[in-house]
Amino acid sequence: MPDTTKPAALFSLSDKTGAVELARALHEAGTVIYATGGTKRHLEEHGIPAHDVGEMTGFPELFDGRVKTLHPKVFGAILYDRDNAAHRTQADKYAIAPITTVVVNLYPFEATVAREGTTIAEAIEQIDIGGVSLLRAAAKNFAHVAILTHPSQYEGFLDAFRAGEIPSALRRGYAIAAFERTAEYDVAISHYLGSAGQYLPSELPGALALTAPLSQRLRYGTNPQNRAAFYLERPERLPEQLHGKALSYNNLLDLDATLRLLSRAPLGAEFGSEHERFVRAAAVKHTVPCGVAQRSTVGKAVHDALEADPVSAYGGIVATDARIDLEAAQSLKKFFLEIVAAPDFDDDALALLRTKKNLRIMRFTPDLPDILARELRVRSALGGVLAEDDNPEAPSEAWRVVSKRQPTAQEWHDLAFAWDVVRHVKSNGIVIVSGGTTRGICAGQTNRVSAVKIATHRAGEAAKGAACASDGFFPFADGLEAAVEGGCSAIIAPGGSVRDDEVIAAADRLGVTLVFSSYRYFLH
Repeated sequence: MPDTTKPAALFSLSDKTGAVELARALHEAGTVIYATGGTKRHLEEHGIPAHDVGEMTGFPELFDGRVKTLHPKVFGAILYDRDNAAHRTQADKYAIAPITTVVVNLYPFEATVAREGTTIAEAIEQIDIGGVSLLRAAAKNFAHVAILTHPSQYEGFLDAFRAGEIPSALRRGYAIAAFERTAEYDVAISHYLGSAGQYLPSELPGALALTAPLSQRLRYGTNPQNRAAFYLERPERLPEQLHGKALSYNNLLDLDATLRLLSRAPLGAEFGSEHERFVRAAAVKHTVPCGVAQRSTVGKAVHDALEADPVSAYGGIVATDARIDLEAAQSLKKFFLEIVAAPDFDDDALALLRTKKNLRIMRFTPDLPDILARELRVRSALGGVLAEDDNPEAPSEAWRVVSKRQPTAQEWHDLAFAWDVVRHVKSNGIVIVSGGTTRGICAGQTNRVSAVKIATHRAGEAAKGAACASDGFFPFADGLEAAVEGGCSAIIAPGGSVRDDEVIAAADRLGVTLVFSSYRYFLH
């Protein structure tokens, strides 16, 4: 029978970090320790007396441990109101011990499904039922019970415990953290089951639940008068910071935009393999590409991406999909940059970049750009949330040459590259490419003709014989005419304008190549 005259604590842990120190302090203060199987053995191995939960319930663990704590004596001990005389009478009548501290963390479902090759049966076994129920029960009764869900909370709890009292505000904070954890846990399970273990579900979810733990509080948001924080569901995805100041709100947005530029769009057989074999480097400022280059080596790619628009690249960030060597680092060192990101760095390259005191150096997993590209994209609007993804059932993108003049091999390559980059440029977006390097980029214009003129102006002489990509169709021939006037000889844009025939006729009259895509790539 449980001792109902002493306060009790319940431990049930998958992560046992810090549990021994916490349980020892409680035990030495006269708290009776109850624990489930593996946690009980762990505490006893370290000399801490612990009672099996079965001593409280009168039942052993059932069904391979699926049922351990789901019992009125456990939940009664957590939930009864100590200030309610009738509750106290019932607790005495049924010999229910007063549990004042609950120390529970859940089965590692997220870590299990993150492992490659995890089966759905293995995932289901890591869905915690009793643990979630314990968290919610203790959190509901935070007026009398402290609920600890993570080892990071133990030190603060012990400081208060040793001082003689757990303040109500602290217990409330623990309760909030517990409810946040259960919400996060349920979302992880629903996302996994909804996607059958893949990155995206076959259909958009019927209800969208967004939960992510606080990763870090930021100094400020977009501007100094804004409060900001970063929340991250999968912290293992965050690129590792090797050097430099902490990331800011704007840094995180720019880093996301730059990494997405490294994900290659699926392209046709004519140029797909060639497109894939190049190293890519991208320079981004305010989430807008300033220079992107594909080259045979990382040193050339980084150099040419920066030199595509060195004025705009100043104060921006650079990322590449290849290991940065000394040649690349030497090009990067010449610029003031906020971030340099890559899958890895040669030792001498890293040493050179570290001489720039404030430069943030980030190392990301090679698959991160493609993971970001596949995930559901969400943003706020009108107090709600918009969500979209790339429909896996959508027909394949199709290109067709609609002009009399056919593209040369180099133009095909530059058209493919320009089209891949323009989908990352805010609408109206225009990208000018020659020789596998962007020469002029214009984003965010409300007038497509102006966007073309700005992009070709930025490209200057490099626009001669270049490829031009437009993220949306040309509603009139004037957009194409502006590209040709700027020097471009090959243009790609979506078809679909009521004046497509007029635009095609203009291309033939001017002797340039025009390619229509079945897709458009507005980015708002």
